[in-house]
Amino acid sequence: MRVFGIAGHSGMGKTTLLEKLVPELTARGLVVSLIKHSHKNVDIDRPGKDSYRLRESGCKEVLLMGNDRWALMHELRGSPEPSLEYLLDRMQHCDLVLIEGFKQGGFPKLEVWRDGIGKGTLWPDSPGIAAIASDQELSDVDVPVLSLANVPAVATFVLQHAQPFKAANLVSRAMTTP
Repeated sequence: MRVFGIAGHSGMGKTTLLEKLVPELTARGLVVSLIKHSHKNVDIDRPGKDSYRLRESGCKEVLLMGNDRWALMHELRGSPEPSLEYLLDRMQHCDLVLIEGFKQGGFPKLEVWRDGIGKGTLWPDSPGIAAIASDQELSDVDVPVLSLANVPAVATFVLQHAQPFKAANLVSRAMTTP
């Protein structure tokens, strides 16, 4: 399993790029998974449903199985967020795990940047940024600049720079294993 990150400020189009990138990578025969970090509270369950009620009653984990998918919900209950390495250890085998967020991890990343949002680039202050994907040309950066419109070129770059999970520098904040 190899890892590669997609980073950028909120609203830059990371998810939009990923929606195009994942089909491009799977068309090349890869099994792709994704870890998305959010700074918001996330709840995939709905109030009133049995799984929600049982989770709220105090379960540490609830695995919800349906006809088309299953999801494992793990309650932190005040514990620190788990490390990225801990999360990756729990992923099923795949060829590539794309990591959205975890800006401070040292693993290779592509920064998504658009001028219209009004924020500067994460590069050069965030570790691991190997290139910037943008909707315009950038001349004042020391990393390759890829066109957001050229998804095949972005996919090729990702595959060329993805690192094996165990070799990647996954340090991202001072998180501990739950």
